[in-house]
Amino acid sequence: MGNSQGNARRPQQIPVVVLAGFLGSGKTTLLNHLLHRSGGSRIGAIVNDFGAIEIDAMAVAGALGDSTVSLGNGCLCCAVDTGELDVYLDRLAAPGAGIDVIVIEASGLAEPQELVRMVLASEHPGIVYGGLVEVVDAAEFDGTRAAHPEIDRHLALADLVVVNKLDRAPDADRVLGLVRSLADRAAVVPATYGRIDPEFLFDRRPGEERVGQLSFDDLHDHGADGPGGDGHADHMHTAYDSLSFVSVPPMDPRRLMRFLDGRPQGLYRIKGYVDFGPYDTRNRYAVHAVGRFLRFRPEPWPSADDRLTRLVLIGSGIDTGALDKELEACANDAPHADEQGMWGVLRYVPGSEEEPGDEPYPAGSDDPYPAGSDDPYPAGSDEPDEA
Repeated sequence: MGNSQGNARRPQQIPVVVLAGFLGSGKTTLLNHLLHRSGGSRIGAIVNDFGAIEIDAMAVAGALGDSTVSLGNGCLCCAVDTGELDVYLDRLAAPGAGIDVIVIEASGLAEPQELVRMVLASEHPGIVYGGLVEVVDAAEFDGTRAAHPEIDRHLALADLVVVNKLDRAPDADRVLGLVRSLADRAAVVPATYGRIDPEFLFDRRPGEERVGQLSFDDLHDHGADGPGGDGHADHMHTAYDSLSFVSVPPMDPRRLMRFLDGRPQGLYRIKGYVDFGPYDTRNRYAVHAVGRFLRFRPEPWPSADDRLTRLVLIGSGIDTGALDKELEACANDAPHADEQGMWGVLRYVPGSEEEPGDEPYPAGSDDPYPAGSDDPYPAGSDEPDEA
């Protein structure tokens, strides 16, 4: 079957993660933790403050250096249009920058839905949406809900919720349960001092891979949690569950789409390559899923590679054994393909001629951009091509 987009190899796209949460929830602490435990990956950050004194930007400036883009002109979702955001993304996504993941740390007053829209609407070919991470303060959660009832909507939109400062909450289990009930299908992870495993958000690379170039890990004392340290190095970060899946028989596109449409709460990331066998003999399909967001990208099979499906699933509290069996059931080694079998997949291939209305969330999910809203990609429109 094939697709014209797969005729040439494309460079790896850089995930752009939106880091949100109300004032004092611990976003900057979490960002600093990611920087210190990056495993050799280079993190570019867009740090947004509401106010004239950019305290948050100064807190991470030592770790980020020239990779910091500080937006001091107010709330990002109000003050910077998509075109401006593309300027900053272009700087961080430039091949010479060597950035592996971009984090937008939003103001505590920013509207997460608008930030997600801006990333999805970006026309930059080198980036891809990396998820909305909402940080909440467990110790002050009830008070935050009373003062900011919109937090319930923010949690419903999130792809990953970090319940921070759990050690300070006298009723931690109740808060965790309440957050999970509000967070729809998002992965919900408990944390103290913003310590989550960076593997949730991006692929960590060994620092020694960067010959002649210092990684962020080289610049910091691993015994400190931030500039100057805070004495909490003994607190382990939240772990994650992962599944590595390999299939020799090709995957049936309809079965795989049913699996993806019904992926469970807690399954945060899916990455890898899919072999659809007779449905497209020329291309493998790179798959990128974060939360409810999904993308496929066809690309020619490398001549030296075995034609296998290789997927990695990452989440919190997921049943890896059950997921492995579900994926095994998606395999189909039938020698022939039916004409309509790939339609479900092609919905998530940007610029696909077969299905022009490329929706960022699977059919049947709670789309944050319902019909009639200001969806940047209304049905039938041409979404900016990520190719």
